[in-house]
Amino acid sequence: MLNRKIYSYLEEFFSSTNRALLLTGARQTGKTFSIREFCRARFKSFVEINFVEMPDARDIFAQTSSSKDILARLSLFTQVDLIQNETIVFFDEVQECPEIVTAIKFLVDEGSYRYVLSGSLLGVELKDLRSVPVGYMGVKELFPLDFEEFLLAYGVSQEVLDILQNAWRDKQKVDTVIHKKIMELFRLYLILGGMPAVVNEYITNNNLRSAMMLQMDIMNLYKQDISKYDYNHKLLLEEILNLIPPELNAKNKRFILKNLNEKTRFANYENSFLWLKNAGVALPVYNVDELKAPLLLSRSRNLFKLFMNDVGLLASQYADGLQMRLLKGDEMINYGAIYENFVAQELCAHGFSLYYFNSKRQGEIDFVVEYDGAALPIEVKSGKDYKRHHALSNVLNNNDYGIKNAIVLCNENISVTDGIVYAPIYMTMFIKKDLSTTETKYIVDISALP
Repeated sequence: MLNRKIYSYLEEFFSSTNRALLLTGARQTGKTFSIREFCRARFKSFVEINFVEMPDARDIFAQTSSSKDILARLSLFTQVDLIQNETIVFFDEVQECPEIVTAIKFLVDEGSYRYVLSGSLLGVELKDLRSVPVGYMGVKELFPLDFEEFLLAYGVSQEVLDILQNAWRDKQKVDTVIHKKIMELFRLYLILGGMPAVVNEYITNNNLRSAMMLQMDIMNLYKQDISKYDYNHKLLLEEILNLIPPELNAKNKRFILKNLNEKTRFANYENSFLWLKNAGVALPVYNVDELKAPLLLSRSRNLFKLFMNDVGLLASQYADGLQMRLLKGDEMINYGAIYENFVAQELCAHGFSLYYFNSKRQGEIDFVVEYDGAALPIEVKSGKDYKRHHALSNVLNNNDYGIKNAIVLCNENISVTDGIVYAPIYMTMFIKKDLSTTETKYIVDISALP
């Protein structure tokens, strides 16, 4: 079984609150499997209602606002005993049953059982699912396996991960043998990506061909969902999806609308880009022209790069034979697009909003994120000239930004020069938000007021 970080999140969530939880994410990221494994291990009684496999189950919530009526109907759809305080009910494929959102308020208020919901963002009406009043349901998005999860799945020990973590923390070089081996696994991850079925297939059989066939199946599944859920725009959406690999291979990697239609305007396509983003299939990285927090204030709405949600799916779209060349570290390959897609995927999985910086005077920086309340520039270098970074040097020397630190992700071992951390590309797995739960209290003294 793949050991996912989501299990720890689920345990903490259901131990600390009585709310329901909605687990969202793109197709094939492991939502259903993860919930089943957790619920069976954690609760004495587990009930699963799948609205695709059991379409009649929608009748549970039809024309009723009483939790008593809902629970009575629910009992007719399951052979499992409903045990008070020891049963969790799993509603899967909730995009097929929007009525569940209203009903969950009554069920949580009634309080006899716990509830977890799941659905692909493909076709889900987010505005409805996320309009649940605070206090009734939490929402968590599940991504493909990140690189750390992949290493654990492959059998890398926690001891080795701790060594890497300590090297990142202390900015000390990684043992040469360990560095070389992790880089080899990193190249394997570029091919496989983090889709659970693909990773599990390779770990079980060590067969790249069968893993790649699964990747093609997933891409075809995405395209089928496009035609199912947005029929009127299916050709446009599929065209955008097909353009992601070649656009990332372009010099500036920015998504160019004229490659779709010479006379088009962004407003005509905006909803399609947002649909792919909300579906979890594509990851937009928006342009900012100011390196000051909050970055959202200087975000451009119509200048962005578009990455795949999984680097393995991206690699599968390129010419056949690329996979083996990637594994061997062929220096003739242009790794730029694939490396950047990996970084975008990792940062997104770690909760960062993704931006890049572009200025005619200062140049372009691959990624910028908000870290510890400030802008953190990140450059991605796949070649040997990784210490050449004109734009990064410019922004570090710009006193208006006050940026003291930056990261260059590359193939080489870790080092630090003039506030720039040069780190192996795989150490992106340690760029994470500070999720410290330390309570911060602030009280305004109003005793002086009359």
